[in-house]
Order: sequence, then C-alpha cells, then structure tokens
Amino acid sequence: MSRLATFLIGVSFLAGVAIAYPAQVRTYETLTLDFRLNHVAVVGDSYTTGTNEGGLGSRSWPVRAWQVLGSRGSRISGSVAAEGRAGYATPGDHGSIFEDLTARAVQPDDALVVFFGSRNDQGVDPATLTVKTNAALDVARQLAPAARLLVIGPPWPTADVPPSMFLIRDVLAGAAGAAGATFIDPIAEHWFVGRPDLIGADGVHPNDAGHQYMADKIAPLIRTQLST
Repeated sequence: MSRLATFLIGVSFLAGVAIAYPAQVRTYETLTLDFRLNHVAVVGDSYTTGTNEGGLGSRSWPVRAWQVLGSRGSRISGSVAAEGRAGYATPGDHGSIFEDLTARAVQPDDALVVFFGSRNDQGVDPATLTVKTNAALDVARQLAPAARLLVIGPPWPTADVPPSMFLIRDVLAGAAGAAGATFIDPIAEHWFVGRPDLIGADGVHPNDAGHQYMADKIAPLIRTQLST
C-alpha cells in the first residue's frame, strides 16, 4: 500500500436538516435526533488514511461518514488513527500495528471503536494474527470499557478473492465474536465488486467516490451501534 504518515484527527459535525415543501404538497421526513456528542474512535490502514488515489483529508470515509451521520441527527466527535501498510500484525509505514493505533485513538469516553482492515495481514500466521487481533481489541476494552466494538473486515475490490483474504476474515470474525464485538464482512457483502469506477488507477485503493461509497456503507453501521 502507499506510504502515508500515521494521522490522528478529531472532527465534530453538527448538521441541520432542511425540509422542502413543494406547492400544495407537504412532505415530512422523520429524524431521530441524538443531542449527545458521540465519541467514536477509528483504527485502520490506508483505506482509512486515504492515498494519492483518493480519500485524503476531508475526502476520507471517516470525515464523510461523520457528515452523513450529522445530516441524520447524530452528533459525532471522531478520533482516527490509521497508518498505510499497517494491519493487526503487520507494521505500517511508521512501524505501528493496530494495537499501537488503538492506544492512540481510543479515549475513556468513547461510545464506539471501529476497526477497519486489513488486507496487509496477508501471509501472517493465523495463530499470530489471532493473538494480535485479540490484543488490539483488548486495548480498546481497557481504554474505553463502556464502548461498543465494531470490527469491519477487509474488502476486496473484485470477485476473485484470494484464499489469504478469507483466512484473515475468519480470524477477525472469531476474535470479534470472542470479544463481544459486532463483525461486518465486506467480502461476503461484495463491497466494491463490479464497481471499478470506485477504485483508483493502482487497482487497490479507493478513489474519492470510493471513500464516499465506504462512508455510505459504514455510517449506518455506526448509527446502529450508537442507537442500541
């Protein structure tokens, strides 16, 4: 994956909702407003940091997800720690694994911790990957005991998924279940499959439209976790 610096950002969004009333037609949209400020931490790899292919800065999926959630009445304060080439067991561009990134992102008052990835763990021994995944989830539990955990496995942009990705998926699903976390499987849900327009020229990383696509997928998952 592209080399990107680790970043830690906090973003809060509060979006108002405008409802249009065409002549002689009154249209209502019912929103469930959440007046709390929900603290959400995100841990990820270059699918979260963004790359030269897209998703840098305000175009990243987390920022766009906060905007989507804000427009639906959920106030979010987001803390993101992500590093290119990082995984649960694979050091990233600056030597961090997800356990390290979790320690940077998670705060005691977080309501939710989101883990996303990582295809970078291809080739890691399953036993090692299990230990490292458990360690990252344990850190989140220790730092934010009341937080819910949402573990999103790595997507693959085509229908031709290599066996190594299924292995990662299965390890993450098992670890999430053991930790009481919710697991989401982008491979089974065919994220990006049949949508080459959402992937950059490198064939790996999402472009700006791909980050909006991820935001549209992940924002409802976050909202569900915050409302249950």
